[in-house]
Amino acid sequence: MTLDLLRERLIQTDAGWHSLPGLLAAMAHGAVQGFPALRPHQRPAWHMFLVQLSVLALDAAGHRDLPADEETWREALRALTPGFPEDDPWHLIGVDRTRPAFLQPADPGGLKWSEVATPDALDMLITSRNHDVKREIARKAAPQDWIFALVSLQTMEGYGGGGGRLNGIARMNKGNSSRVLLGLAPCKPYSTGVDPATWWSRDTKTLLDMFCGDVRGGLIWVFPWPEGKTVDISKLHPLFIEVCRRIRLDRIGERIFGRKSTSSQPRTSASELKGNTGDPWATVHLTDGKSLTLGDRDWTHQLLFELLFKNPPEWSVPPLAQRQARDANGSMLLVAEAFARGNSKTDGFKSRVVPVPLAMVRDLFGERPKAIAPGVLNDIAAISSSLSDALELVATLGDKERRKNLRAKPTGRDKLNKFTAAAREALRRHADQLFFPELWARMAATSEAEIAPVRAAFLDRLAQHAREEFVRALPAIPCASLMRPRAEARGRQALEYGLAKAMSDLKPEDAHVEA
Repeated sequence: MTLDLLRERLIQTDAGWHSLPGLLAAMAHGAVQGFPALRPHQRPAWHMFLVQLSVLALDAAGHRDLPADEETWREALRALTPGFPEDDPWHLIGVDRTRPAFLQPADPGGLKWSEVATPDALDMLITSRNHDVKREIARKAAPQDWIFALVSLQTMEGYGGGGGRLNGIARMNKGNSSRVLLGLAPCKPYSTGVDPATWWSRDTKTLLDMFCGDVRGGLIWVFPWPEGKTVDISKLHPLFIEVCRRIRLDRIGERIFGRKSTSSQPRTSASELKGNTGDPWATVHLTDGKSLTLGDRDWTHQLLFELLFKNPPEWSVPPLAQRQARDANGSMLLVAEAFARGNSKTDGFKSRVVPVPLAMVRDLFGERPKAIAPGVLNDIAAISSSLSDALELVATLGDKERRKNLRAKPTGRDKLNKFTAAAREALRRHADQLFFPELWARMAATSEAEIAPVRAAFLDRLAQHAREEFVRALPAIPCASLMRPRAEARGRQALEYGLAKAMSDLKPEDAHVEA
């Protein structure tokens, strides 16, 4: 049995089991709400794969709408592989390794292969301590587990070492970078979760309008892959689906296993593009022309501000993160997902979903948020600075001159940071949860007079968090028992002075700072 994705029901959803075309038909009906076997870190790869595949198939078949029946989808997908009357590229297990299988290029011969026992061992996830997601535990894996792992690996993986022979995808800046998903998804009423069917439908329809009539190749896994040869990216459809590794699946009885090999060259040669391949979910630096690398960061409010609201802008807003004319008049979800990747490891899968109220959707990337967001950031910075100053004063026995002298020395600054870092990070996490609701609240105000009480309440909440973190941090700061009362008293005084100063431009009736 080859496990034919075009005909066999291999993919489980909350609405039952489906073949690949059957899944797309069910999603066109809005019937799919989730994939029980899909691991959280596989969601962006699976979403992007389904959207890219759907657009390639529908455009090639001349469809401008989403078919509602399985057979139409089956014929559209089959038309993408006209040179394979037996549908080899859609078989999870190839009957002949010299022909392609699903996301598995043909074996050119002369390669050394090693066995991969489980789909999670095949998956792209690499962690420095192997405790984000444990490896090689899926001993009783179903075919869909291998499908999800293949999509994750082949469309998201970076450089993996191997003497330069484990290469990554073209859709990232460097081998140790990230393929980023930044987009808007429709928000169903009374829900803050991403609905996969409506999200897929929205992105597919949008890209069908953008990429109409492009006849260049899109399924790289059907191309021959002679050793040392690369694919010219200029000959590929903008939504081409990558395969970056040599993988073949096989089975003995009921047990599926994989084999992997290496390649002397990347499958797609595009290093000069720095990841700027036209990926519709990717944000690109406007000056350097490189796609975003998440690095060791998370999707903090500071990073999202930098990407979306900085004025003048430094990064492009991806097409699928922009409001489209066909979007329904409803709330949306801003989805940001990627791996925080390092040197042959990842620092984990990072995901953030930000609800965007209906009233804010139209202005999300307009001039108003660019004018208001910096003020929210400045307020957070002012409260954080007050907390840092107060804790530094405690660490220097309440002596301002000693604090000043330590700040002037690099080693002294590092020493002070050790005493303040945990509290500042805790405050940042509080602020991170408050940033977007505060931005929406200030954007909803129609005058400075309306913004003032909203801002006062925000500062008051942050100030209270700062007080709590100050108290929580005190026991970890070493201080002679004789000097501690003075140090802590002066630290509290400095904190309250800083908080009051942060609110000093508010009107007296709006401000409220506790003594």
